[in-house]
Amino acid sequence: MSNAADLYRRYQDAHAALRAHQADCTACTTTSRCRTGQRLYEAFARLQDAYLNRQKRQR
Repeated sequence: MSNAADLYRRYQDAHAALRAHQADCTACTTTSRCRTGQRLYEAFARLQDAYLNRQKRQR
């Protein structure tokens, strides 16, 4: 698997983990997150930024 494909897969996995957590967590809302929700959101955002920046560089 290429680095780009691996980065995309990790980005999508992080998004899925965040969505799964949000579906089950009663403490997370659209405006605030529990500690675990915040950690998952930050991981997702970091990977999303890396993926999108990679896409921009390839244009």
